Amino acid sequence: MSVFDFTSLSPDLILDGIESVGIRVDSGLLPLNSYENRVYQFHDEHKVKYVTKFYRPQRWILDQIQEEHDFALELEAEELPVVAPMVIDGKTLFEHQGYHFAIFPCRGGRIFEVDNLNQLEWMGRFVGRIHALGAKKTFKHRLTINSQEMLIDAREEIKTSQFVSSSLELPFFTILDQVVEVASDHFQQNKHVSQIRLHGDCHAGNILWTDAGPHFVDLDDCRQGPAIQDLWMMLSGDRQQQLLQLDTMLSGYEEFYSFENNQLVLIESLRTMRVVNYMAWLCKRWQDPAF
Repeated sequence: MSVFDFTSLSPDLILDGIESVGIRVDSGLLPLNSYENRVYQFHDEHKVKYVTKFYRPQRWILDQIQEEHDFALELEAEELPVVAPMVIDGKTLFEHQGYHFAIFPCRGGRIFEVDNLNQLEWMGRFVGRIHALGAKKTFKHRLTINSQEMLIDAREEIKTSQFVSSSLELPFFTILDQVVEVASDHFQQNKHVSQIRLHGDCHAGNILWTDAGPHFVDLDDCRQGPAIQDLWMMLSGDRQQQLLQLDTMLSGYEEFYSFENNQLVLIESLRTMRVVNYMAWLCKRWQDPAF
């Protein structure tokens, strides 16, 4: 089974997998937006809604997926609004015909408003609580946020993919090489910043809002890294707007966890790492039919 191989993941296989853990499906499978894994909503015979995630083969080792699940369950146990996988017969990770999958309760909501200061302060409090718990242990199997993977290796992935046309190759890689060097050096110079367990991909699309407040979904990219990683992606607008938003978030955040201000210098390095890594990810996944 190759890294892209979802070709044998048929509706019948998915239904059989779900029913193998004791849940009887009484609806169709509604595909949800996910390029990396295959995610479907369904309901059972009692009209209870669930979501199942079938993990991309060979992307993570099983210990890494289990560590993601365990982190989500830790957060849920502390009454943090995280959608954690269901525990069925003492397990959260299941296997059917070579595919590994999990079942989650279905939690809806509207998109988080990144320019709403009240919501940002609320988000700051919840991220602070997540980090306070995340700092109590370290991941043993999950990856770290690092410049080697997200800049240097990513640059090589883009280069070897040959997706950059020959007419653009020289100017593109001239600029990219400079960006990678500056961002990598800057990140390495500040690697003394405390590293904790993070959500890792805390953007507006992974935060759903209800009248009761926010809840976080998709810990698929949880990593060890600097706390600012879970805050900077919620900033938007010009510099003045972002400073106001950050100050608002931190006022809530520091009610539960102390923020190290020396992390602020990492924002542009982390932003660069995300952009370069995203380009490399597109190159890796371009042959996936989902694209």
